Amino acid sequence: MAEIERETMEYDVVIVGAGPAGLSAAIRLKQLDPDCNVVVLEKGSEVGAHILSGAVLDPCGLDALIPDWKEKGAPLNVPVKEDKFYMLGEAGQLRVPNFPMPPLMSNHGNYIVSMGNVCRWMAEQAEELGVEIFPGMACSEMVYGDNGEVKGVVAGVFGLEADGSIGENTEPGMELHGKYVFLSEGVRGSLSKQVIAKYALDEGKEPQKYGLGMKEIWEIDPDKHREGSVTHTMGWPLNKNAGGGSFIYHLENNQVYVGFVVHLGYKNPHVFPYMEFQRFKHHPMVAELLKGGKRVAYGARAITEGGYQSMPKMVAPGVALLGCSVGMVNVPRIKGNHNAMLSGKAAAEAAMAAIKADRSGDELTAYENDVRTGAIGADLKKVRNVKPMWSKWGLTASLAFGGFDMWCNTLGFSVFGTLAHGKSDAEATEKASKHKPIDYPKPDGTLSFDRLTNVAFSFTNHEESQPAHLTLKDPDVPVSVNLPEYAGPSARYCPAGVYEFVEEEGKDARFVINFQNCVHCKTCDIKDPSQNIVWTTPQGGDGPNYPNM
Repeated sequence: MAEIERETMEYDVVIVGAGPAGLSAAIRLKQLDPDCNVVVLEKGSEVGAHILSGAVLDPCGLDALIPDWKEKGAPLNVPVKEDKFYMLGEAGQLRVPNFPMPPLMSNHGNYIVSMGNVCRWMAEQAEELGVEIFPGMACSEMVYGDNGEVKGVVAGVFGLEADGSIGENTEPGMELHGKYVFLSEGVRGSLSKQVIAKYALDEGKEPQKYGLGMKEIWEIDPDKHREGSVTHTMGWPLNKNAGGGSFIYHLENNQVYVGFVVHLGYKNPHVFPYMEFQRFKHHPMVAELLKGGKRVAYGARAITEGGYQSMPKMVAPGVALLGCSVGMVNVPRIKGNHNAMLSGKAAAEAAMAAIKADRSGDELTAYENDVRTGAIGADLKKVRNVKPMWSKWGLTASLAFGGFDMWCNTLGFSVFGTLAHGKSDAEATEKASKHKPIDYPKPDGTLSFDRLTNVAFSFTNHEESQPAHLTLKDPDVPVSVNLPEYAGPSARYCPAGVYEFVEEEGKDARFVINFQNCVHCKTCDIKDPSQNIVWTTPQGGDGPNYPNM
């Protein structure tokens, strides 16, 4: 596609991704200079269509960006009223008291929100300031300048033939150039991945670590609804198979967010994260809550969990990585949206200072310094050892030592220094011969559901005639390596049933990619033990259409 002539449009700043980071950057740029020419490109069919988060929101990011957000009608309507932690066994639960936990773990002053709806509201604020927002515009390529700097992106390519060639209905898209380009694609963004590799931004950093977050929205019996209640659990059903846990958040309108996170550093390739989530809902405490209710939406998304020591360098000539493109989630708090907003604000301020100084296409080092030495760095540095402790020592030890380390860091010192993660999540996967298969109960269709039934509740759609956006570096690897050595883990780690091994009598197994099911979670790009699957963006507007995730 590189030889195609495209129209170009010039901007001061081009922003890829209308999530909390990208929209915060756009808003801040226009606050600083109403004449700044800013565009936001969003691959979802509308702003919020691809946003999936827990979410309990710490409003500090909004406070810094739009101090009068309450008066402006931001959809933060449900303050947290109670905060509960449980350790689950198969038949019961033990409440973990709140008092030994460091202050940072408290949800006092936070809100249960739909981040999709928060982003829709932020987009309205941005457009009122004059920001151009183009949903349904997937960014498929970076554009580089003569000196190797990033100068823009290619967006809006539609109608390619199934083999990737140009057809009579192909729209070649256009190049959008900027003095600076912000990549706020969320976790494991395809362009961010390219930029990190091209400029070796992760050199000398710990490998990034990830979790898979799955979420359902339920409408429940009003008598069981407790608006503002926040519950987190650990332990069963994962036990020693994987790290992770659940969240249950009661928002308004008798709705509950039921979510489950599985850390992707698990060793046993037989682990089936989606089925762990479905099994979790059969715990007596959860089943009683959901009894008589109905699931109304489903989705899944990877979560960056590496923390402070895994954040790559955030800037290269002409480009800055924002929010989860860097990895700014505070793992024990299960919160990253506030840091995403703060990162967008910081990037905007650095870019505006550069533009006022007649600079362009260089490294915004002021942004990186702000993130590492400011509020974001302080937030992440305190909790930097929780994830590696959990991965290496297990749940019980990490609770004790992680809590101790967070208290020490809160008081200004650390006994442990900064612990390393070691292996990537792909490298952590061990051969199937070392582990026993796991017998998962069949979904009952009332509390638990099969994947394809649930994917229908993500309202996912892909134009089937386009090239598959999930590609293989080597098409033989799934059957020749991953199936015999790892028992074909892609058939399990994908929460949307995209991958399957089809066996027909008298023939070798076939590896099938049902890309139409993809909910853009990126788990395959992360967890594949051979690192053979590459996630690229499909044409704009395709993918899930989350209503209020």
